[in-house]
Amino acid sequence: MSEYQFDLFVIGAGSGGVRAGRMSAGFGARVAIAEDRYMGGTCVNVGCVPKKLYAYAAHYQEDFHDAAGFGWSKQSPTFDWSVLRDNKVAEISRLNGIYRNMLNNSGCTLIDGRAKIVDSHHVEVNGTVYSTERILIATGGWPRDLGVEGSEYAITSNEFFDLPSFPERVLVVGGGYIATEFAGILNGLGATVKQVYRGELFMRGFDLNVREFLANEVKKKGVDLTVNLNVTKISKTAAGYDVSFTDGTTEQFDQVVAAVGRVPNVAGLGIENTKVTQNSAGYVQVNDSYQTEDPSVYAVGDVIGGMELTPVALAEGMKLANELFNSNNYDVDYEFIPTAVFSLPNVGTIGFSEEDAREEFGDIKVFESEFRAMKHTLSGSDERTYMKLIVETKTDRVIGLHMVGSEAGEIAQGFAVAMKAGATKAMFDTTIGIHPTSAEEFVTMRSVTRN
Repeated sequence: MSEYQFDLFVIGAGSGGVRAGRMSAGFGARVAIAEDRYMGGTCVNVGCVPKKLYAYAAHYQEDFHDAAGFGWSKQSPTFDWSVLRDNKVAEISRLNGIYRNMLNNSGCTLIDGRAKIVDSHHVEVNGTVYSTERILIATGGWPRDLGVEGSEYAITSNEFFDLPSFPERVLVVGGGYIATEFAGILNGLGATVKQVYRGELFMRGFDLNVREFLANEVKKKGVDLTVNLNVTKISKTAAGYDVSFTDGTTEQFDQVVAAVGRVPNVAGLGIENTKVTQNSAGYVQVNDSYQTEDPSVYAVGDVIGGMELTPVALAEGMKLANELFNSNNYDVDYEFIPTAVFSLPNVGTIGFSEEDAREEFGDIKVFESEFRAMKHTLSGSDERTYMKLIVETKTDRVIGLHMVGSEAGEIAQGFAVAMKAGATKAMFDTTIGIHPTSAEEFVTMRSVTRN
């Protein structure tokens, strides 16, 4: 009989923690999972799921406008924020219940409450101390504070989806994908939106051409995207919030949304009671087996600071469970992981940016296409689509695929399979496209833009 109550104690019922816990229990391990907020973690509650639902809602304004060109009589639809918000709440509640039932049915012991690590083999929740052979930290990330006077008046992604009323004038602070998605959603739902970013060009880390193209499209849709500008102070007034900027100006808004990045969610976790180490940004340090410097403590997902994506956390949780309790040791392959940004318009990207590809491979070929999608020949919209392929000259392998346009994420997912399998440009060229679609452009690009 083991000297511990549990074989694995998981802290955090998000994507990585749930997958690791559920699979470990399926392999026969005694598993406990502690969660102090909501089942499903960031993605289900204040991330991917509500964001995609709200992005759908934001697209309808364009759809109503575009329909006129196809013969549908123009109406004057009105938007009711409370209907969207409350329907979202009902859907998230349904998903919370599914997660809870799934964990209970898997044999996991579910504990509601904030867990704190007492030492390498003990965790305390709600005053009760549990013993465990191993601990898994899967607490995810947390929105970063603006760090200026009046920061407490800004909301983050934690509050964004449940605002009591819809704001008419909104400032979105940040230049990453979360800020860009929020700005697009608010603009699409009818708000006047200003997005400010302190750097030269938003969406840092993405392909330069994608960033430039998206910036132009975002501005065309009405978002006041302003770069080289930051917030210095937020003051609450009777009419809303006065925001001061680094250029000396002040503007008034009904709401300020802070989306300036995320930090590892480890405050009060008790990792100082173990040998666990963190890097300069606070992320938990792990080896290839997701084991920390403390042999009995592991970590997966956003808290370790890798690719902060739900499917990545799922893959890491699955690998950990297999290695610990199923004698199946393998590595998670982080190459050619497809990523989507649900901005308006969408972004889909796989593999290397042109800049990173030049540095990694040296000799590359770039293929590009920019066009007005067939739908918009009648809709009257001036939205354009951008597509790009990056090919390693030596092997002819496609090492980068990027798109800005409608359903970019859906399109990129399919091509990710081909790129994971090592598809070459010749294979793309000999694949017959589906006509008429935007996706077929990826298999009809023949002219090299630059090499």
